[in-house]
This record gives sequence, structure tokens and C-alpha cells, in this order.
Amino acid sequence: MSSVSVMDSVDQRTKLAGHNRLEMLLFRLGTAQRFGINVFKVQEVIQCPKLTRVPNANSVVRGIANMRGKTIPVMDLAMAIGMTPVDDIENSYVIITEYNRSVQGFLVSAVDRINNMKWEDILPPPAGAGLGSYLTAVTHVDNQLIEVIDVEKVLSEVMGVKDDISQATMDSAQERTQVRRHVLVVDDSSVARNQIKRCLEKVGYEITLANDGRKGLEQLRKWADEGGDIHDHLALVISDVEMPEMDGYTLTTEIRKDPRLSGLYVLLHTSLSGVFNNAMIEKVGANKFIAKFQADYLAHAVIEATAQLEAARTAA
Repeated sequence: MSSVSVMDSVDQRTKLAGHNRLEMLLFRLGTAQRFGINVFKVQEVIQCPKLTRVPNANSVVRGIANMRGKTIPVMDLAMAIGMTPVDDIENSYVIITEYNRSVQGFLVSAVDRINNMKWEDILPPPAGAGLGSYLTAVTHVDNQLIEVIDVEKVLSEVMGVKDDISQATMDSAQERTQVRRHVLVVDDSSVARNQIKRCLEKVGYEITLANDGRKGLEQLRKWADEGGDIHDHLALVISDVEMPEMDGYTLTTEIRKDPRLSGLYVLLHTSLSGVFNNAMIEKVGANKFIAKFQADYLAHAVIEATAQLEAARTAA
């Protein structure tokens, strides 16, 4: 596959996301097995440029490359997930991506094509995959299994994630003694779910976890079916955008359709670039979007949101 840009049809791709659809970039890591990554996270695909080794860097980082005046790390994706490292670098490709407010490249042996899909056809990995698996989802294309890698787990292991919360944010949480403290967190990445859980537990929140949008919606409806006002039980919903079976946009739309749930505060918390999300927030009715992952920023956003909701509830 020649060098391609996948940023030329932002409007079209945004419309796909709004209809629970996505485009998946398919690639290989030195074997016949094909893997996938959401095109939303891809800036371009290029023939591997000259890489400069970095002393004392993680061994997964094969080097750095200069891209339009910016220096980005290039990680061997096969090596990162325990497969044989790419050996023919000159004839390999780099997928330039934006995750969690940073740009990085992933070295792959071959790039196949872009495939238009429904999120409902993207399924959670098999139960036997285990906690150590690097899969966040699976799907089928041309009757072949496609494995979707948990890139957030890879980045967490290779680059690390800062989860410090400032004293000012901790103090703010202490001052808000009357706010509801129960939050539903919906995210398909086990690493992301646990990052959010640890972050919010530090400031006194109780967390319920759901692995994807459909499970999150089922949990909300279950609480609503139990009777009473769900707002007495739950402060807000934090949802990723791209998830198997039902994405975060569709989850938000379904919440707004249900009179019992429609007033819930929905915070979209995603590694997707904000250029795609800002228009969608208003379209689907989410309250706020923040990019992953800054623990202090997330904690502050949740504290402020719950405090404002409680003040409005008290005034009513």
C-alpha cells in the first residue's frame, strides 16, 4: 500500500461515527494474521523513514523520525505485543497516529486496506484471551478474524502514564461533601477503565465499570427498572467513544432517548482527536468532551460537574 493520508474526509468519517460506524485500517505484523485500528486515530501511513536510535529508550521504540518538523517516536507494534520484531525496517510501514494528546508512529510489516464497518460487528475479545491479552476487540473481514489491539495498553507500558492528582484538586473534592459520588465508567480498554477508576477513587468516588456501550446502556436501564430516580443513585456517566458493539456517540444518543435517563450528565473521555469530536458532542447531546488521559484534569472535571449538578438539583 502506498503512502496515504486518511485525514482528507473528516466530515464523512464524522458522519460514520455518528451512525455507529467506523472505518478500520487493516495491517499485518509479519504473519498472515491481520490486525485493525480505527482510522479516526490515524493521520497517515508512510513507508518507514530513516530512524534515529535513542539511547536508553524502551526497546520497543525502534527510533525517532522527523515528520514535517516534528520528532515522533516509532514503536515496533509486533514487539510491543510479544510477537517477533519487524526485521526488514526499510520495506516496512509506519502508521502515524494520535492517541491521548500525543502523536506517535507504529511500525508494521504491511498495510492492507481501509474497511467500512459497523460498531455492532466489532466484538469483545474471547473470554479465554485473559487479562494479559493485548486485544480490545475482534471482528471478521472476508471471513477472516481481525484482531483489534489495545493501543492504550501498549502506550501505557512503553511510554508510561502519569496519574498524579494535585493537592488543589484533592482539596476541592474534600470541600464538596454533599455531592453524589457514584459514576458509571464505560470503556473497552481494561487499562483505561482502571486508570479512570484509580483516579476517581482517590477523590472519593464509587465506580461501576462497563466494558462497552451496550453493556453500559444495559446497566443504566437495569438501574432505571429498579425504580426510583436514577439521578439519586448516579452522578454521571463517563464514556469512551470507540467501543465494540456500541460506540459512545450511540450510547449518548440512546441515553437521551430514554426519559428515565435523559437528564444524566454524559462526559465523553476519549483518545480520539478533538477535531472529530467537537461537532459530535452537540449532535448527540453529550455534556462535555475531554481527551485522555490526564488524571488531574479528569478528576477536576468530574468534581466540578457533580458539584454543579448538585447545586442545580438543590435549587430546583
